Amino acid sequence: MRLRNLLFAPGDSVRKRDKALASAADAVVLDLEDSVGPDSKDAAREQVAALLPGRARREVLVRVNARATPWYLRDLAAVMPGAPLAVMLPKCTGMADILALDHHLEALETAAGLEVGQTGILALVTETAASLHGLDYRGAPPRLKALCFGAEDLSSDLGVAARDAAGRYAAPVRQARAALLLAAGAAGLPALDTPFPDPRQPEALVREAAEAARDGFAGKLCIHPDQIMPVVRAFTPDAARLDWARRVEAAFAARPDAGVISLEGQMVEGLHLRLARRILDAAQ
Repeated sequence: MRLRNLLFAPGDSVRKRDKALASAADAVVLDLEDSVGPDSKDAAREQVAALLPGRARREVLVRVNARATPWYLRDLAAVMPGAPLAVMLPKCTGMADILALDHHLEALETAAGLEVGQTGILALVTETAASLHGLDYRGAPPRLKALCFGAEDLSSDLGVAARDAAGRYAAPVRQARAALLLAAGAAGLPALDTPFPDPRQPEALVREAAEAARDGFAGKLCIHPDQIMPVVRAFTPDAARLDWARRVEAAFAARPDAGVISLEGQMVEGLHLRLARRILDAAQ
């Protein structure tokens, strides 16, 4: 599953769905949650469920409604026969939500004749202040593939603007962002950055995506097709970084038993090899 850029599309908008599915996004997230009003939930669920089976393009995820809502189980039951690549869980409050979703997916995969465990989970884990107390996903089920940062919902929960006029995050949002990166690192999972909310500000998106890549995010969520290529460029290592990674990997391949190697006068060790492999993976 490539996670460099994931493009959201409302589940009840045929035009936006078709545009997203025809885009160059690594994956498309058909949304049944925030972009769909309460009166349209049933219609959106039916449309997405009908769209999924037999799709030639398999990089399709579904964002279901939060576990605490009356729509959550209905969403899962409707979309799982269509075998989405993954389910995105919003308003995740901690490991208990992941374990419950893992159990529900296992039952629904079995009922649909799917391989148990084939459906991934991506979790939005910072959308409420309360969720920040549950940021420990070590030992999560293998189907949990990434932790996602949600700045807008968190700022709404806190009653603050997510960013100021210069694009800087409010202090608690900034703290939550750092906490998510640490939690993802501790769990051995990639972290995905929050969507940039205004497609009419491409320069600001470029700055935010570059900062996210520098800080250790593996990709960024998108809300408009025009955001895809700036995000791709931000998360694609440049030639110099790729060259360094290849040289580090080659040096350790030549001396597999070495703990520390001198590379052009600089000492490199296991942590540099792990970083090099992450860079090479990102370039694939």
